[in-house]
Amino acid sequence: MKQILHFLFWLLLAVVAIALTIVLGERGAWYFAWVLGTVMIVLIAAAGTAIIDARYDESHDDHY
Repeated sequence: MKQILHFLFWLLLAVVAIALTIVLGERGAWYFAWVLGTVMIVLIAAAGTAIIDARYDESHDDHY
């Protein structure tokens, strides 16, 4: 049953992707690049924040 649900999920996702491709036409690549770029900026900002926070914690652990 779990495999059938996974298959149906991916099938639905493929149908949505194909429908968006048909609707967006030539603009689809631009929207894809925009979404991908936005996601990458958010992930890079989160990683940078985590690194800065880890360094801040390490530098302040010595004073206690």
